[in-house]
Amino acid sequence: MTKQDRAVRTRRALIRSAAEQFEDRGYVRASLAEISAGAGVSSGALHFHFANKAAVAEAVEHAAARALRAVAVRGHGGDGCALQRLVDLTHHVARLLCADVVVRAGLRLNAEGVAGRVRDLRREWRECVLGLLAEAERRGELAAGATPHRTGAVVVAATTGIEVLAREDRGWLARPSLTDVWQLLLPCVAEPRLAGTLNPAGSEAAAPDSRAEPGQLGLVVR
Repeated sequence: MTKQDRAVRTRRALIRSAAEQFEDRGYVRASLAEISAGAGVSSGALHFHFANKAAVAEAVEHAAARALRAVAVRGHGGDGCALQRLVDLTHHVARLLCADVVVRAGLRLNAEGVAGRVRDLRREWRECVLGLLAEAERRGELAAGATPHRTGAVVVAATTGIEVLAREDRGWLARPSLTDVWQLLLPCVAEPRLAGTLNPAGSEAAAPDSRAEPGQLGLVVR
């Protein structure tokens, strides 16, 4: 292993350890000593990569943002039904949150404005949802009166609420929770002839990627 490879591994280990500490203890109570110990490295190694705790938190946020944006790109990149891709996307994000502590911690830090230098991820999520709903409208997939703005407000409220509730009970991220939401919502927002063809539990395209590992899901540069 080269020196550069070791440095990349150390940085990833520190980011994951920091995410675990931030999730378990909160940003204020988490210490750099605990973060370095959790990563199995010295305090000196931590300070080689990060100047202070705020810098570590920012790195966690950036890693979470990259993972979430990678999933969003998958949702926007298909040619099939836009409404089904939106359903699938919410299931992908829920699985990502369930599997990856970095994403959970980064999203929470971002919502709490800890680092303050990463773009508002909830705003990005809203824009992503509205983009898919606008595509659905162009394709004639929405029911009469179900505008992207009105439908998007409900989807964003429901999914954001699930993310917040899941901080105390991870069961909210389980597939049945989102399936219930979509079972109630799709008959109201989908064009009637289309509604019966949509799968509220997610299509086969929404199946988990067995190649991905927890803590490393979708960590690609946007």
